Amino acid sequence: MTEMKHIRVERRGPVGILTIARRERLNSLDVETAQDFRKAGLRLARDKEVRSVLIRGEGGVFCSGADLKYIRDGGDDSDLGYLQPGTRKPREGYGEIFKQILEYIHSTISEIRRAPKPFIAAVDGPAAAGGFGIAMSCDLVVASERAWFEWAYFKTGLTGAESSTFFLPRLLGLRKALELVLLNPRLSAREALEWGLINRVFPEDSFDEKALKIAAQLAEAPTSAVGAAKNLLNQAAGMDRLDVHLDAELTELARIADGPNFAEGIAAFFEKRAPRFESEV
Repeated sequence: MTEMKHIRVERRGPVGILTIARRERLNSLDVETAQDFRKAGLRLARDKEVRSVLIRGEGGVFCSGADLKYIRDGGDDSDLGYLQPGTRKPREGYGEIFKQILEYIHSTISEIRRAPKPFIAAVDGPAAAGGFGIAMSCDLVVASERAWFEWAYFKTGLTGAESSTFFLPRLLGLRKALELVLLNPRLSAREALEWGLINRVFPEDSFDEKALKIAAQLAEAPTSAVGAAKNLLNQAAGMDRLDVHLDAELTELARIADGPNFAEGIAAFFEKRAPRFESEV
């Protein structure tokens, strides 16, 4: 595979490991990292020699979603052109820049769900906003004792994306999903386990070993049966609606990102103060 700047891919026998390696930005994804995340995710999903995939972050952080600094700074004009080829207009708001990143992330999430093999999120440290959504989209989620989970979108005045509003009602039921979104508690690994968001919690000092052991166990399972069972469970959970819902998430988030409350939210985020949101009704 072509060398990538912030995404590492390695093989441990039949286990593929995808590491987000952008620790200086809390493993957030700018457009280049999102493109490479998609490239690596698709190749691992479709490589028949890879029988399970582990997704993790570098340096005690899982992922914090789209890179807000990159978004605040205006994105990449040379890449943004593909959204409106030949008709680029002066930017108003941040919706296009979010689309630039999230279209690659959403494509990867869709591939994770379709892949005829298990994907395991190995969460060590924070999984927030888009990182939370990526973790929830995996088949299994294991966490270290120091991991924590936060939906977080309202902090900057945004709606949810990266599949979170699709998976939460399915994982928690509607009432608990609304509690998690509207009240936005920061859940420790143990709390996330109690809520039913994740599968296992391991001590920090043995976390990498334990996560890899689970991935190796799954890689030894009968691949065709695993793929068929995953497909049947996806059908039972209404996963055929995922792509439609991802499109709706992206549309709504981009619309909100073009409004005044996100402009206030992102300013407050970087000024390290509480945002002052206004009613837009």
